[in-house]
Amino acid sequence: MRRTKTGVCILLVFSLVLALATGVAAKKPYEGVTINIGVLGAGQKGAISGGLYQWRSQWEEMTGAKLNIIEVPIAQIREKIMTDLYTGAGGFDGFDGPVWLMGDLVKGDFLVPIENFMKDPQYPQWNPEDVVEPQRSIHFWKGVRYLASNDYDCHTLIYRKDILTDPKWQEAFQKEKGYGYSVPPRTWEELADVAEFFNGKDWNADGKPDHGISQSWKKGEQAMWHFFSLASAYMIVPGAKEAQVTDASNALWFDPQDMRPLINEAGYARAMEMAVRLYKAGSPAQAGWGLGEMWGDFLAGNAIFNYGYGDHGALVQEEERSKVKGKIGCSILPGTKEVWNAQTKQWVKLDQPNYVVNTIGPSWSVFVFKQTKHPEAVYHLAAFHAQREIHFWNVTHGFTGINVGTYTEFFKEHGGQADIDDWVKSGWDKNDAQEYEKAFYENYFMGKVWLPNLRIPGTFQYVDALDEHLQEAITGQLSPQEALERCAQDWDDITMQLGKDSQLKYFQEDVGYAK
Repeated sequence: MRRTKTGVCILLVFSLVLALATGVAAKKPYEGVTINIGVLGAGQKGAISGGLYQWRSQWEEMTGAKLNIIEVPIAQIREKIMTDLYTGAGGFDGFDGPVWLMGDLVKGDFLVPIENFMKDPQYPQWNPEDVVEPQRSIHFWKGVRYLASNDYDCHTLIYRKDILTDPKWQEAFQKEKGYGYSVPPRTWEELADVAEFFNGKDWNADGKPDHGISQSWKKGEQAMWHFFSLASAYMIVPGAKEAQVTDASNALWFDPQDMRPLINEAGYARAMEMAVRLYKAGSPAQAGWGLGEMWGDFLAGNAIFNYGYGDHGALVQEEERSKVKGKIGCSILPGTKEVWNAQTKQWVKLDQPNYVVNTIGPSWSVFVFKQTKHPEAVYHLAAFHAQREIHFWNVTHGFTGINVGTYTEFFKEHGGQADIDDWVKSGWDKNDAQEYEKAFYENYFMGKVWLPNLRIPGTFQYVDALDEHLQEAITGQLSPQEALERCAQDWDDITMQLGKDSQLKYFQEDVGYAK
């Protein structure tokens, strides 16, 4: 067994590593116990569910327990969880679920806090200080910790560095557009120019026209999170301390003083116009693409750009499905040089792009439900996956869907614990690994403002309403402003249905509103 000098274990002999890493006594603590854990329905080699399947036999061998994995389609997750909990049916002991359900679960008093478990040496040990600062808050609600370390969703940009750095294409772009592009593009406007330039050209020499960008805009998937990432640079004004929400100028979702929806503000409208522009710079089929089709188009070598969850960089390394290993570049998402201040109703012009620290997405983690008869076993499973060795393996193997968010994965020069050799031994191309790690470092530490997460009760209803109208704008059924006005009305209706005063309280708590 080889252990690098940085302490990141290369997992070659799983059972030995796990026994040593956890310090669990020889006696199996949960012999005869069965726990039912729900998870995103993606199969044994699919995102999030794949990680549970990957390590199930090792965890069962260590504990003596049986783990039943219950897959649930993404569109049904909230309904399945809340129905089970409110009826007391007891179908789930826990759920490897999305953090945007936190508000609903806290409101219903359905969760077990985990701090006491963490102090007990009988459980697998993990260090919460390993989690990067922008992601730490997703584990808590009002100072109470409910989640162990697992997945850390954020959106970064991935692109064909080999094509963009080719002098032939740089010269052709300069001639057509009148300026030279940056690699990577540093504003959304520049990215759109480049995507439009490459779209329809046979730049990969396969005899067919290729795409400028590959995106997922399918209703019922995760298009709305991609849109919020795009909109954040147009809607969050620099000035406050990083994550501090002070007023409507940096709250993104609602005015923290009165729950007025911000979704129809001018910054969102400009972002929606950009979303439509980017959609037209790729395949028309994007309107029906989920994450798999989006990634597949990029992995097949048919698109210059893709932005989204970090799965894309890890999937590039899977040579049986990827034609672009060793050819990619990665970075923080582009910024903007004009930002809408929703408090003053004015555009703010900037000398440098407004880069936003992105922490958006489900960030799947194991919730321990109060209805379980075996909270200790559920927490043990969560802590098992939070260990450095397990987390590093999951992050570097694309099918798991587990993304970078701890110092375990970062290189030493960025304050982390890994060497490039650790990544290469996990099957990564050296240059791809350097680009990928750099993108996450830029995202977490280069942005001056943070995108506030939305986890309040009803989050699913709010984002589902946007999903409906986003599709209408992308496909040209409504103008961007019309689509957003309808969404704003829906958001108001949802707020009133759930109770405006309570929703305002939960929102202020969620985003850390500083009165």
